[in-house]
Amino acid sequence: MEQGKYSVGLDIGTTKIVAIIGKENEYGKIEILGIGKSKSLGVHRGVVNNITQTIKSIQQAVEEAEANSGLKIGSVVVGIAGQHIRSLHHSDYITRVDSEEVINEDDLDKLCNQVYKLVMLPGEEIIHVLPQEYKVDGQAEIKEPIGMYGGRLEANFHVVVGQVSSIKNVGRCIKSAGLDLGNITLEPLASSDAVLSQEEKEAGVALIDIGGGTTDLAIFKDGIIRHTAVIPFGGGVITEDIKEGCSIIEKQAELLKMKFGSAWPGENKDNEIVSIRGLRGREPKEITLKNLSKIIHARVVEIIEQVYVEIKNYGHEEQKKKLIAGIVLTGGGSQLKHLKQLVEYITGMDTRIGYPNEHLAGDSDEAVASPLYATAVGLLMNAVRNGGKGQSDDDIELESFEQEQEAEAVLAGHEEVKTAVKVQKERKTVFDKWSEKLKEFLDNAE
Repeated sequence: MEQGKYSVGLDIGTTKIVAIIGKENEYGKIEILGIGKSKSLGVHRGVVNNITQTIKSIQQAVEEAEANSGLKIGSVVVGIAGQHIRSLHHSDYITRVDSEEVINEDDLDKLCNQVYKLVMLPGEEIIHVLPQEYKVDGQAEIKEPIGMYGGRLEANFHVVVGQVSSIKNVGRCIKSAGLDLGNITLEPLASSDAVLSQEEKEAGVALIDIGGGTTDLAIFKDGIIRHTAVIPFGGGVITEDIKEGCSIIEKQAELLKMKFGSAWPGENKDNEIVSIRGLRGREPKEITLKNLSKIIHARVVEIIEQVYVEIKNYGHEEQKKKLIAGIVLTGGGSQLKHLKQLVEYITGMDTRIGYPNEHLAGDSDEAVASPLYATAVGLLMNAVRNGGKGQSDDDIELESFEQEQEAEAVLAGHEEVKTAVKVQKERKTVFDKWSEKLKEFLDNAE
């Protein structure tokens, strides 16, 4: 394989854990080098509830990705979701010492850091601080204030908050699986990177990512993230309903949903029947597809209505906040038959299914372009974007523990130089700093 940087995205979901290795090609597209997938055993509704099983599942996915690519995984960008995630809006300002000097990146950092110090509820921590519009000396609707003169710099922020313990548990799993934590990203933001176009974000769009344990929502307007929410229901509760309603085991319920399930009961005739093998020599069960669709329909309507409440709370009814590009559905749950039509019926908004193929190189495996992998592809894109965090093919040669220790010692000697160069080259976001704090915490906890 040719030499070059490669990055890794790790999606820790409720039903599956996916590790994707990739790099950017000369056309700016993502080239997939390897993919590994394992059944997620220790995660419930997006939150880790069994550390040991989660570590095993992560290791399994990582080993498969390494075997497929022939590369060694060191650092990963991981997604965070779960019902503990909430978002809020906050406005803040700073008064500049010298208004005769132009506004620079340090001023923006100072303003962001101020928001980062907000007092949250006990046990909560800020994950993302996302600036929306700026104001300079009362002049509103400024997207990029750098280079302007002004004494008072204000901004509206979209702040994403999560439970400290849940975030630390994810970090602990990554570390215990023998990996470095490169960054943590909110999963709906990762999915939006993978499946939404810039035009859609400008026009106004709601991304609905239906996963196994949660349904994530991200709303964009004028190219800016406006609202995020996590609904604690996903494809898993639909499977659970089928299991209870048809008195069958979970494995059979999942297969029924995927092969014959539909979100629109009117599609099935009364005489369409599927036979399910009985347990241990018992009689087979006969289930009508109409009945199956009714069970699915009831739960899907509940999920979509909850999402639509969030969209209306954002103010979609107002002309100023109209989401012209409508809704984009992605995630494993979006593959349910007739879901697109049902969402359009409930919300009255244009809907399409989002595939993460726009940013992938032409020769990528078709399976990766499935909505199932939208979050994982988005996390990989995040890892590639944070360029310097990519690993080089040369890293694989550092096999023995002694060599790794030696390399770390050499790097440590130049840490100050590296940091100085990095600060000059790119502005560090508040979130990068937060990630470092988390990593420091995890290191100290050992």
